[in-house]
Amino acid sequence: MTWEELKSECLTCTKCGLCETRTNVVFGDGVADAEVLFIGEGPGQNEDEQGLPFVGRSGALLDTFLRTIDLDRKKNIFITNTVKCRPPQNRDPQPDERAACLPWLREQFRILKPKIVVCLGRIAAQQIIRPDYSVTREHGQFTEKDGVLFMGTFHPAALLRSPGNKPIAFEDFAALRDKIREVCDHTYD
Repeated sequence: MTWEELKSECLTCTKCGLCETRTNVVFGDGVADAEVLFIGEGPGQNEDEQGLPFVGRSGALLDTFLRTIDLDRKKNIFITNTVKCRPPQNRDPQPDERAACLPWLREQFRILKPKIVVCLGRIAAQQIIRPDYSVTREHGQFTEKDGVLFMGTFHPAALLRSPGNKPIAFEDFAALRDKIREVCDHTYD
């Protein structure tokens, strides 16, 4: 399956009940050859309306953090979520919804072949890194699985609710910048 075929199929998905309440499927945003993949938990209201991930206030904060380490979703990364449709009232995605969306995420991963995956928030980190992952204890630490480096950090929405954690999250992004320079080939071209 090609990237465009995957996107086309994903945009018409009806594998779970979230399709009944969504406005748009949020496939992701960025470049299709990204070495760094960011994964959040699921679209919020702004994302559902625009069909793009991280476009509200939390997206603006994420973009600020990305710019500080010379990353840009239009140039050298890809951003997506564990689920592609907005859960009602922004609740956590249910296990069956995450399971229904997992093939889309796996196929994105297979095509991208990222060298680094950054999980934004607890939900993504627990689904992608391991079920008992603690962002507050383990943020900024890299774990290798099958030659890919995984890191969890605070979700931008959590940083908006607890701004005292922004300096800690910035340290995570600085560590990410250093790791990218160590293992990636074209991210900073």
